[in-house]
Amino acid sequence: MSQPAIKLYGFPLSGHSHRVELMLSLLGLPTEFIFVDLKQGAHKSPDYLGGINSFGQVPAIDDNGTVLADSNAILVYLASKYGKGQWLPSDPVGLARVQRWLSAAAGQLHGGPASARLITVFGTELDPVATINRSHALLALLEQQLSDSRCLAGAEPSIADIAFYTYVAHAPEGNVSLAGYPHVRAWLASIEALPGFVGMPRTAVGLQSA
Repeated sequence: MSQPAIKLYGFPLSGHSHRVELMLSLLGLPTEFIFVDLKQGAHKSPDYLGGINSFGQVPAIDDNGTVLADSNAILVYLASKYGKGQWLPSDPVGLARVQRWLSAAAGQLHGGPASARLITVFGTELDPVATINRSHALLALLEQQLSDSRCLAGAEPSIADIAFYTYVAHAPEGNVSLAGYPHVRAWLASIEALPGFVGMPRTAVGLQSA
């Protein structure tokens, strides 16, 4: 019996939505993408707030009646249920290393590359200098980490890499150049080479080269 399609409520240019879309594709899970029009406020509608995500954010998933929100929480769920021992370590140290990067994805990544992109792509009123500076501080840490390790949390890809990939890959759209980070660029290429990889549409804003 085939796996029923998992409904993914998202927005095509949302990096948070894309990290879940990417995970679903890497796991080979059938997916029905349900467009949530953020520009029209669909994520704040009573139906969405009452039945999908009370925080009024994307993404969210409906896995045959199991409705979950928050992209990192969804990554943990998908890896735990469908990952077949991959993507999320079971040992305490490996699990803690992944959690460290998931926390950074919600913190430093959000406050850096993700926020820099919000300014140029969505017109969010944030301090561009501060967000770009925070972005490069994070990229320097990533460069150091990836000079010693193939992936963020160890030798094999995990949901930590998926949580970070999209906003790092699209950092140039927020005027954050990746030119000075060869290990980061090699890591991005390794994620893009994974079977089942799907990219997020790029926008014609920010820097024209990475």
